[in-house]
Amino acid sequence: GAHQAEEAAARRALSVALAPWREKFPAVEVVEQAEEGHPAQRLLCAAQDAGLLAVGRRIRPGRLGPHTGPVAHAVMHHVRCPVAVVPHE
Repeated sequence: GAHQAEEAAARRALSVALAPWREKFPAVEVVEQAEEGHPAQRLLCAAQDAGLLAVGRRIRPGRLGPHTGPVAHAVMHHVRCPVAVVPHE
């Protein structure tokens, strides 16, 4: 059905997004997970036993100072491990 098509499309998009990083760092094990629900809550569940949580932050030209999005902001206040906020285009 439509739900399965959406899931398949999300998995493909994730795989495409991660492909360059897999090539750049072949020794790093990557587990792909496409999840539904609120991103911050999903990250908190996934990071329960993590030693480090890395969260992307889009670089927005013209903004004064660093900007942390709502997801990164939420996980920084609730997760138990260190959080690395990584800027990207």
